[in-house]
Amino acid sequence: MPTPPTVTPTTVRKTVTTLADGRRLIYFDELDSGGRMRRTGGLTDTRPLEPAVSESQLRYDVLTGEWVTIAAHRMDRTFLPGPDESPLAPTRPGRPATEIPAADYDVVVFENRFPALSSRAAATDTHVDGEPLWPQIPGTGSCEVVCFTSDPDASFATLGHRRARTVIEAWADRTAELSAVPGAQQVFCFENRGREIGVTLTHPHGQIYAYPFLPQRTQAMVRQARRHAATTGRNLYDDILGAERDSGRRLLVAAEHWTAFVPAAARWPLEIHLMPHRDVPDFPALTDAERDELATIYLQLLGRVDRFFDGVDQTPYIAAWHQAPVGPDRAHGRLHLQLFSLMRAPGRMKYLAGSESAMGAWVNDTTPEHIADRLREIA
Repeated sequence: MPTPPTVTPTTVRKTVTTLADGRRLIYFDELDSGGRMRRTGGLTDTRPLEPAVSESQLRYDVLTGEWVTIAAHRMDRTFLPGPDESPLAPTRPGRPATEIPAADYDVVVFENRFPALSSRAAATDTHVDGEPLWPQIPGTGSCEVVCFTSDPDASFATLGHRRARTVIEAWADRTAELSAVPGAQQVFCFENRGREIGVTLTHPHGQIYAYPFLPQRTQAMVRQARRHAATTGRNLYDDILGAERDSGRRLLVAAEHWTAFVPAAARWPLEIHLMPHRDVPDFPALTDAERDELATIYLQLLGRVDRFFDGVDQTPYIAAWHQAPVGPDRAHGRLHLQLFSLMRAPGRMKYLAGSESAMGAWVNDTTPEHIADRLREIA
């Protein structure tokens, strides 16, 4: 059943309901000056769906120490449907019902119908084939979809400040709630944009994962931050910000609360990092002023990304919001954006072949300084 709406300090109303198969759906509605929202209804899903289930498993790779998610049910997920068949569109009269029962909406978050990780993951044997070398556990966790707008032709860069601010409120809300779920170790908000990236739904949207383990990149950053603190007594993120601002060579934006720069060891043909000046672990910890400035700067950066390549109107990208772990390593993480593209030239992608995919040894085809020069040129 729907829960009573709540209103955030930034004039966004949160309303929770349940889809026909038991998955949760959350509306984040923007209120006008009179406290009214434009959405009406949308609380009842009329589709005849079977109860949501998940067969996800986590298997331990003894060679690398990584957990690998096995989610075979995702093989049948929706793939590039036509404009009138998008499951992320509003449910309009005369058209098939979608994942979103409302005829219009601002921002919507719902549990993925084809999740890699789920609270509904079925029990499984403790070891693959009974072999102690191969531990196996249920693929518990969470995978949520975030629809940024009901407009299928929009992009995050064109949302405008208020809508971007609403999305940030949704990220903060979901991060706080998912971080409190027993077993959650990290919450990851991200957007894949572009068919070249592998997007299967073109409607503007992102995702939120709650992992029951620490991914390898997070483990590496925690390890580096802990080592830096032990050897210097200083915060690694503070020192990175200070060094980039002192150099200025790769600096893109230096605002009151945030700094954007191309990292000195950028591994992608187009890569930007955006970091808060305060030691902020995650979205919920941001102040209203920090959230406001973040919306402004993020839209500016996405605009530059779309202008980076001549003749390319929408650059494919991944926007990865790294947040501090939930558990004992929390002090060694900081919220920051890693915004990057696999495109290395118009119509040409950087494929992760032998060195990157097999060995994890990165080779960049350009220099961080050249990337920064181009991003400043088009500002």
